[in-house]
Amino acid sequence: MPDTPPSTDWDAIRVPRFLGLTALDILGSRCGAVVDDPVEMALYWLIPAGAGASWDVATTRLDTERVTIPPPRRTQGPGPYWRMCPGQDRWLTDADALRAALEDALGPQQSEATR
Repeated sequence: MPDTPPSTDWDAIRVPRFLGLTALDILGSRCGAVVDDPVEMALYWLIPAGAGASWDVATTRLDTERVTIPPPRRTQGPGPYWRMCPGQDRWLTDADALRAALEDALGPQQSEATR
């Protein structure tokens, strides 16, 4: 499966799998396509190009290297597969919705808990 260089159509946000699965549940139908990479133990969300420029959610990062995009409709491993298959109108996830879902999944931050 070939790696795909960063796109001019989307940014990829890398999320640890344990956090990503919770965020996926929170997003529900607001979720776009999601790549699951079991080797890296990470999920990748595609968000509109440029939306990741100021990304700052704990334990996640904008992936500016290479993202493996699975073949269409590949829904299981081995290797990267679509946790959420892309559809005609479901490639990208709204960056603000993803940020909110990840922050909800993270729960109260340590600094907030001690206030």
